[in-house]
Amino acid sequence: MKFLISTCLLLVAVCAHSTPNKYIALTLDDSPRAASGYFDGPTRANKLIAALKAHDVAQVAFFSVSAHLNQEGITRLNAYSDAGHLIANHTHDHPDFNTLTLAQYIANFEQADRELSQFKTMTKLFRFPYLREGDTVEKRDGMRAALAAKGYRNGYVTVNTYDWFIENQFQKAIKDGVKVDLTRMSHYYVDMMVQSIEAYDELAIKELGRSPKHVLLLHEMDITALFLGDLIAELKRKGWIIISPLTAYEDEIATFQTTEVLPYNPGRIGEIARTNGQTKGLWPRALQESYLDQQFEQQVMQVVAPK
Repeated sequence: MKFLISTCLLLVAVCAHSTPNKYIALTLDDSPRAASGYFDGPTRANKLIAALKAHDVAQVAFFSVSAHLNQEGITRLNAYSDAGHLIANHTHDHPDFNTLTLAQYIANFEQADRELSQFKTMTKLFRFPYLREGDTVEKRDGMRAALAAKGYRNGYVTVNTYDWFIENQFQKAIKDGVKVDLTRMSHYYVDMMVQSIEAYDELAIKELGRSPKHVLLLHEMDITALFLGDLIAELKRKGWIIISPLTAYEDEIATFQTTEVLPYNPGRIGEIARTNGQTKGLWPRALQESYLDQQFEQQVMQVVAPK
């Protein structure tokens, strides 16, 4: 009996050890994003830096918009840079590529390249605002050539989220005088982020036969400052390993380039799925505004009746 128990325990240990690790990098768009709601800019930055440090995340990437570089914005990006986090290019003023000419868009990108070069951890990664990489072949290929000429890599995402929509829900409730329960808000936020992560990972495994090194899209916002630590803790509890974006962009999917023109890009995993013939399920349920409104009402706004 003792031998049987020992053998079972050994098998459990071997199975647990053989479970593939899952890796994910954290990236935050739009920094230094306007801060006129729950936190001011310096408070938001301090809380983000503290949360990352407390949860042993050594490096994330802040995809930054150079039009926001007033003195406070410069101070905020310097704080992120001084903490070891990457500063990357998210254009000068966050335009929609679908509404600009190629020449206008390249000029916008190049202006951000010049203005963001002042930060010591500036890294030549470029993320397209709204993930829109060109609605014509000329735009798509022209921007790819412009990035290559400047030594940039595409700062793609594998996990899209609608955290910006959740931020709007939170800020509206606060503005309307609602006393939001931050514990309930955290549970809702973490739930929606994890739903997106797991949906895209399942899609990746289906299309690639493996879990790639993921890149999570977040934004530099108040809810991120409030709840990023809770999200990291939950990811670690589920077995995810947080890695640097530089490590994530070493995955072989970094070299993938779709041959399609996608006015509305679903992210790198969605691109690969479309190439393989899939057209549905590229935007998970946690990216649907009606679902988010329903979940916000149920998880945050509704008062649980006493039993």
